Amino acid sequence: MVPKQSEQHVTQRNATAAVIGAGDFIGGAIAKKFAAEGFTVFAGRRNGEKLAPLVSAIEGAGGRVVARSLDARKKDDVTQFLREADAHAPLEICVFNIGANVNFPITETTERVFRKVWEMACYAGFLAGREAARLMLARGRGAIFFTGATASMRGGIGYAAFASAKAGLRAVAQSMARELGPKNIHVAHLVIDAGVDTAFVRERIRQRGGEEALEKLPPDQLMNPQSIAETYWLLYNQPRDAWTFELDLRPYREVW
Repeated sequence: MVPKQSEQHVTQRNATAAVIGAGDFIGGAIAKKFAAEGFTVFAGRRNGEKLAPLVSAIEGAGGRVVARSLDARKKDDVTQFLREADAHAPLEICVFNIGANVNFPITETTERVFRKVWEMACYAGFLAGREAARLMLARGRGAIFFTGATASMRGGIGYAAFASAKAGLRAVAQSMARELGPKNIHVAHLVIDAGVDTAFVRERIRQRGGEEALEKLPPDQLMNPQSIAETYWLLYNQPRDAWTFELDLRPYREVW
């Protein structure tokens, strides 16, 4: 007999997993996965009231979660969020999962857009990584994972702001990995090189090719957020004699 959600049991750990950018798809799936593995998840995003469905799902499955509103571009917000997580139980993993994907022709990319995208996708990652490292170094262990994108590796038409920010985040992650790896902190960067199966992505496909394009979409062409979350979990469990810094994730049909 399959237990009801309220009857499910999760073996709890004395550890927290912080997800900065716990959105409705990738971030939410990562939060659910680590909660299912016994971590207390600290989930943070702007407009924290939007975390209510995630909290309900995790708690309904027997997990533990603390939801917080935060602006990851603000040092005090990030510091308070991570320190609270670490005070609850040792901070074992911090996932930075903020996107800021925008597309503008270069002549229409305003200074405000460029600066805001950099703050969200690069500067905020630096803040999260630095503050997580400070907490983990005191204990001599931990993991810090950054969500990247195709734009982390190459710029595309209309993506000057996004690509520069994501490439900068990759460089921050690489520098941190070289510095912190010998101190027993696993830093990794994950390149999500495909469309993720979200309502936003499906709507963009429909706008470009109509309903027919959606109907002809091959199975597993879009990445399932749960599949991505499983990869984060596998990465977390790597033995330190074979740590991975960078992983590329893409569907079997993706051209690259």
